[in-house]
Amino acid sequence: MRLARRYLVSGRVQGVGFRYFTRAAAMREGVDGSARNLPDGRVEIRAEAEADALERFERAIRQGPRGARVDAVAVDRIDADGRHSGFSIA
Repeated sequence: MRLARRYLVSGRVQGVGFRYFTRAAAMREGVDGSARNLPDGRVEIRAEAEADALERFERAIRQGPRGARVDAVAVDRIDADGRHSGFSIA
């Protein structure tokens, strides 16, 4: 069963390759979705995948790439809609 989540990641997550790290983690885990910078300094991620893949993906984004500092990750459950194929960066 596919699940979907919206993550709001705060900390030092812009200008450190966080969205590219997120895309690599998504591709590795088979997660579809997108990542974008928000004007307030956070990164918004929308992700859709099987439950176990989303769990591994979330662990990765909570860690982040070298140079990033993840202070908090807010997670919202959203409806899986199958709109995304692959993972995009905005």
